[in-house]
Amino acid sequence: MPVDLQALYPKLIQLMLDTVFVVDRDNTIVFVSNACEALLGYRADELIGTPITRYMHPEDLEATRASIIRVMNGQSHSDFRNRYLRKDGGLVHILWSAFWSEELGARIGVARNVTALAQAEQALRFLAHHDPLTRLGNRSLFNERLASALHRAQPFALLFVDINDFKGINDVHGHAVGDQVLCAVARRLEACVSAQDTVARMGGDEFTVLLTDLSSVSAVAQKIAQILAAMAVPLASEHLALPMPSCSIGVACYPDDGADIDTLLNCADDDMYRNKRRHSVAR
Repeated sequence: MPVDLQALYPKLIQLMLDTVFVVDRDNTIVFVSNACEALLGYRADELIGTPITRYMHPEDLEATRASIIRVMNGQSHSDFRNRYLRKDGGLVHILWSAFWSEELGARIGVARNVTALAQAEQALRFLAHHDPLTRLGNRSLFNERLASALHRAQPFALLFVDINDFKGINDVHGHAVGDQVLCAVARRLEACVSAQDTVARMGGDEFTVLLTDLSSVSAVAQKIAQILAAMAVPLASEHLALPMPSCSIGVACYPDDGADIDTLLNCADDDMYRNKRRHSVAR
């Protein structure tokens, strides 16, 4: 007995894990497969008759409308991505394959949930520019921000911050406690700077601070004093039963101390080691 393909097609569509949408010229949903409930949290009967634009993330509306125009002009695609808002308020990332049917007077789209992929891509982008332990920017991001500051050619200050005797903390208390100290230092440095400034971990117990939001030369000295005061507060607030280690800070100012990345980094590094030697002698 031959298979009735016409009768089989609707059943096949409902079996698909991806969601099939049929949307008319006015962006009204005229058909959607049952997979929509897993995708957006709405049943098919809740979506049919409503504008599909209602569920799009507002920040993606402009790009999505441009994509809709291309599809309606006969430019089918299978690689457009945008975000939709679920019924429960969650966010879902969708990969679309869509084409325009002149016969139906509607566009047909297949929506695939790629939220997990988008989150993995976001995590990889974050790790490419951030330190996984402290969540601060890493050397790569800091150098980019430093290069941008040089390009703007506005005065700024570069600080090198090094924890004194950090090796002793690791040796006596263990690396787990050492990691907690590094995170505590990171949070305190962030709390001392503005949103326009950048704090980064360069590696080990070395941090850098790029101060671009400076009102005067004296503001650099004030900022260093603020950081030193923050570092002097005991670690009890971070639930660590040990004193907060002191730190040595080196500074280089643009343009007085240099006009390129290497010169400024070396100047701040040298100044930091001079201060570290003073700390050792004072002990």
